[in-house]
Amino acid sequence: MTKQTDPKPQPPAAAIVPKDASVHGDERIDNYFWLRERDNEKVIEYLHAENAYTDAMMQHTTALQEQLFGEIVARIKETDLDVPEKWGEYYYYKRTEAGQQYPIYCRKCGSMEGPEEILLDQNELAAGEDYFELGAFKISPDHNLLAFSTDTSGSETYTLQIKDLETGEILQDQIPNTYYSVQWASDNRTLFYSVLDEAKRPFKLLKHTIGAKASADSEMFTEADDAYFLSLSKSRDGLYLFLQLASKTTTEVWFLHADHPGREFTLIHPRQLEMEYYADHHQGQFYIMTNEDAVNFKLMQVEADNPGKSNWREFIPHRPQTKISGFDLFAKHMAVYERESGLEQIRVLNLDDQSQHHIPFEEPAYSIAPARNPEFNTGLLRFHYSSLVTPDSVYDYDMAGRERTLLKQTKVLGGYDPTQFTTERIFAIAGDGAEIPISLVYKKGLRREGTNPLLLYGYGSYGVTIDPAFASMRLSLLDRGFVFAIAHVRGGGLLGRPWYDAGKLLQKKNTFADFIACAEHLIANKFTSKDKLAIYGGSAGGLLLGTVLNLRPDLFKVAVAKVPFVDVINTMLDASIPLTVTEYEEWGNPNDKTFYDYMRSYSPYDNVAAKDYPDILVTAGLNDPRVQYWEPAKWTAKLRAHKTGDSVLLLKTFMGAGHAGSSGRYERYKDLAFDYAFILDRLGIDRGVR
Repeated sequence: MTKQTDPKPQPPAAAIVPKDASVHGDERIDNYFWLRERDNEKVIEYLHAENAYTDAMMQHTTALQEQLFGEIVARIKETDLDVPEKWGEYYYYKRTEAGQQYPIYCRKCGSMEGPEEILLDQNELAAGEDYFELGAFKISPDHNLLAFSTDTSGSETYTLQIKDLETGEILQDQIPNTYYSVQWASDNRTLFYSVLDEAKRPFKLLKHTIGAKASADSEMFTEADDAYFLSLSKSRDGLYLFLQLASKTTTEVWFLHADHPGREFTLIHPRQLEMEYYADHHQGQFYIMTNEDAVNFKLMQVEADNPGKSNWREFIPHRPQTKISGFDLFAKHMAVYERESGLEQIRVLNLDDQSQHHIPFEEPAYSIAPARNPEFNTGLLRFHYSSLVTPDSVYDYDMAGRERTLLKQTKVLGGYDPTQFTTERIFAIAGDGAEIPISLVYKKGLRREGTNPLLLYGYGSYGVTIDPAFASMRLSLLDRGFVFAIAHVRGGGLLGRPWYDAGKLLQKKNTFADFIACAEHLIANKFTSKDKLAIYGGSAGGLLLGTVLNLRPDLFKVAVAKVPFVDVINTMLDASIPLTVTEYEEWGNPNDKTFYDYMRSYSPYDNVAAKDYPDILVTAGLNDPRVQYWEPAKWTAKLRAHKTGDSVLLLKTFMGAGHAGSSGRYERYKDLAFDYAFILDRLGIDRGVR
């Protein structure tokens, strides 16, 4: 008798419906333009067909996915409590419970020994929803009201609500189409918030009075320039509201005393092309961080009642090798967050006697993140610290006594021992001689013989720095003999603002060349080999992956591209798409032929060719406002039509989510287990842990 086998799953074929997309006389046909038609049932059928194909192709990894998911969950303390934050008489914190997808926001009055008050249980709010995300979470100054907003689609369009914390009642004040920016005035009755235009851009600031109808809310400001986003913040002393209008390279700041919500906002300095500035307040002075004549920023000081730029005085001068990333003001101290030689630092200044010092850190590469620090009248600075081997650690630092107290280090269950792992920073040399940092972590005793599997992560846009931080989920790879590496390519911010500027606009190709140089360096130094090298990136990191896969498909064995921005030309030519106009200062405006030709030369979608591509997993979110679902869908369809060889190409679309994929923590662990299973399977690595 002949043994019957199931037929091999066949990938769906996207119909070709040509549409002329000619620009500047360059005749281009976008065969998959029709996939943009979200309301076309054929499009939805196609996405479901791709999902079904992905499920079929990954079915044999089901047990591996379950094993990986089990490993990830087994390392976390499922029922846990954040370090409480003291603000006024209250201690605010959030906690998680085993089996629950979302955190629970709570507080206690007087001390942590008192009774718990649950402010917001996201699990209750998310009941019956496929997707749930909390946006704003702002307590009124008197601690009696909570303004919060929710998104149940992944579109990043939020509904703002108010909860009376004394009665537990959700008030009738419900405001749709809001964004993240929400701030209270000092009267505890006036709320300022931002709303979105048709392109999902926060463009308007409104003022709401508790109990009034949203239709009666006052319009405080409207930003007409499509390149600018509107946001709202509050000074750390609670005295001023700051309205910030920002493009990618230019900002403008207005202020309003929080005690006088009936007045108009006042301008500090009108927008000046290519000049950024950011403000906070302390004892009648505005402290202003700006990059005017200071590529890595400097800090200025000015009287709050006469804040024009002509009155600004230098407080911390510009230093070419040190980037000022931000600052926090306290009653008697200032904490300045800096980056020098790729390493984050915290400088503490005594505002009374101007003495200063740096907080010391010992590891060769690490990550620092300031906590919320809601208390102004304190000598304690709270911050998070981690590295590729050190779990997230919360510290309180006595700024006067110069002593650091560890409050909590995230517990990694299962016997994790950081001394069994090695972390280091090495450098690759790009074609133009630039030294590209690479952060690495791997198990001690790893032999460099070119046989190790390696996962190389990259991003490289917007000046965003991917610092080497700990992730317990990553242990599922490290325990299987992986090396994990971060390529700190140009376009990111590891080495300051010049490092970012060297990887944007007409220098964007440096980002891709740097990543390839990092991969080649890791192979040449026998950390891995071409047939053991996997790469991972999302959003603009997906652009990085898409481009290097076109340039050097032979260099990689596996690629995971999460919500990748790959259809650069078509997206940047369509001003109706969210984020397009604001992105001109990052990628260039393709209506200018110089930029069009340059972008066209690297755009992943436009440069797909008949090549042997590696195994690729692509993800998309149907409701994604940042990278529209059709970009990864079109790219997958075009790759499937052109690629040669027998490599695997899968598209997984989250039909009820957005840019970040699933919203619940367990669902996100499952998504990561799926990604890891794809990588392990395509690298031919068995399920066992070494």
